[in-house]
Amino acid sequence: MTEQIRIALVDDHAIVRQGLRSMLEREPGLSIVAEAASAPEALALINKTEPDIVLLDLKLSTGSDSEGLSLCRHIVAAHPTIGVLVLTTFIDERLVVASIQAGAKGYVVKDVDPTELVSSVRAVHRGESAFDAHAAAVVVKSLHSGGNEERGRSLTDRELEVLRLLAHGMSNVDIGKKLFISETTVKFHVSNVMRKLGVSRRAEAVYAASKLGLI
Repeated sequence: MTEQIRIALVDDHAIVRQGLRSMLEREPGLSIVAEAASAPEALALINKTEPDIVLLDLKLSTGSDSEGLSLCRHIVAAHPTIGVLVLTTFIDERLVVASIQAGAKGYVVKDVDPTELVSSVRAVHRGESAFDAHAAAVVVKSLHSGGNEERGRSLTDRELEVLRLLAHGMSNVDIGKKLFISETTVKFHVSNVMRKLGVSRRAEAVYAASKLGLI
């Protein structure tokens, strides 16, 4: 049987949530277990239902995007096993990077093709990152800086191997099996890769390395 992926929808527009529910629940293995229109409501429902994925719109009010970003940080801190996938109206360089820094595993826009959205949900559930082409380009651009080339050259051969496997969405355990090293050693290499590239998250390391032509 297909493994069930339990999803919570967080969007302040009921009609958007209805459309997403209708689309996603037609897919095998996907089920909507909660819907919320605000951050407080979302936190209460997430605590109660413990979904695998949260589809999160950053704009939960007309005022600003900060409420959605704060909610993302809170979810990731309180529920590290939940994958947050930002689903929003537009591409904004600041918001894409801020979402990654807040712990989101992906960023896609609402006019994304339904098939691509489903693929993104499944990718995040597998522990991978999921960015549509526009968001990925923004991240690469924002991570590009004059000092990154020198950082990239300082990576060892083993660190480059680990980095390339990270880019394929592999977990520390899987990387260890592939390279015949322990999970602890993999964590050590991943930490060194992020430090040398000047980033704080795995997704940032992958995109920085892509920009530098390392992978």
